[in-house]
Amino acid sequence: MKLIVGLGNPGLKYQKTRHNVGFMVIDEVLKSLGQQAKFDSKFNAEILLTSLNGKKVCLAKPSTFMNLSGEAISKLMGYYDIKIDDVIIIVDDVNLETGKLRLRELGGHGGHNGLRNIIGLLHTDSFKRIRIGVDNNTDIPLDQYVLSQFTQDQLITLQKTIKTSVEIIESFINELSFKDIMTKYNTQT
Repeated sequence: MKLIVGLGNPGLKYQKTRHNVGFMVIDEVLKSLGQQAKFDSKFNAEILLTSLNGKKVCLAKPSTFMNLSGEAISKLMGYYDIKIDDVIIIVDDVNLETGKLRLRELGGHGGHNGLRNIIGLLHTDSFKRIRIGVDNNTDIPLDQYVLSQFTQDQLITLQKTIKTSVEIIESFINELSFKDIMTKYNTQT
């Protein structure tokens, strides 16, 4: 089973904030499938178990708030016996300009508390990620900036990136080599 996790914060208040770009990608995948995720208290996450092209997939949006995302992910991995190689995390990145996309197979948390929690609970930084740029406004403290809303222009820019992220997820589910996926998409953006 593949586990596709978008990071973010639950609730309408955070819906179009920079920290919620991972949720936005999962929402787009759900929309393309014509399905909805349902909250499951066992994992403290909204999840959808489905099958795509004959492959089992779990789409997840942790309801733990960003800084505790690893709790939901580790529970899902344990319950469904999902290997780390079958996990991909979609996360915001303030070190990339809005709409830029970078794929990584491993790496540190780079100051991102959600990633820090995941790395700590999984005891590894060796998991695939789709990093989506949300820019950085150094005039605003970072913890406030990532919870701020995107401008309308930024949301338009992000739509293309979100669609590209869905393509990446489909490639991952279809067992394409992640190195090949990285080569294709890291050079595109």
